[in-house]
Amino acid sequence: MAVKIVSVFNDNPAKELPLIHALVVVVDATTGEPAAMMDGTYLTALRTGAASGAATDLLARQDARTAAIFGAGVQGRTQLEAVCAVRPIQAAWVYDVAPERAGDFAAEMRPDRCGRRRLSLPVRVAETPTEAARQADVVCTATTSSPPVFEDADVRPGTHINGVGAYTPQMQESPAETVLRAKVVIDHREASLAEAGDLLIPLQEGLMTEDHIYAELGEIAAGLKAGRASPDEITLFKSVGVAVQDVAAASAVLEAARRLGLGTGVTL
Repeated sequence: MAVKIVSVFNDNPAKELPLIHALVVVVDATTGEPAAMMDGTYLTALRTGAASGAATDLLARQDARTAAIFGAGVQGRTQLEAVCAVRPIQAAWVYDVAPERAGDFAAEMRPDRCGRRRLSLPVRVAETPTEAARQADVVCTATTSSPPVFEDADVRPGTHINGVGAYTPQMQESPAETVLRAKVVIDHREASLAEAGDLLIPLQEGLMTEDHIYAELGEIAAGLKAGRASPDEITLFKSVGVAVQDVAAASAVLEAARRLGLGTGVTL
């Protein structure tokens, strides 16, 4: 079992502090004994990236070669890592409203002069959202934006989109036009219909009904529903995050830490 304490303070970036702070406490499910305390900020980014990786694996074209990341924060990094884990990505673009952050992202993710690398592919900074989106086979949006971060006209047939920002009903990363012409897959129906502005805004404007939501990702993973239907189909995975992802990620981290002898013991 696990519990996560998470805070989102929108003024923090101006103070050079993380937007999100989080702490995860893992509890032994048989005894109730506290087993571990972890950095929930990174764990959240890790499990969110993993969900997009699973969605990309199930929904993106097999020949996807180029990725575009909108948002050069911690979440954007794990998004790119996850996409590269399941598709042979050869190049990536990053766009952020703060160009210096996009530059730092690109420098961190691509190989350096000594050959050390986080990912073995070129990562370029896009000057405009159009430059990033028009070249992408896989688009990942990980921002706190309220208006859409790209234009519907820039989304090519066959594109797969992972939307992990827009975590309130007022936020919208993907244009309604893109949502309407995409096969929409979510992580959890009830949570998405309570939080995901990407879906709630077109629903409230009468542009679509809840029937437009094709499936939960788990239904596709379990073989209950098919994934991509054609090479030209646009697919959209809208993620709001669910607690079971945190528990699964924390369990995996704890198991690895025990195996590798990592961590600091604390007596309560």
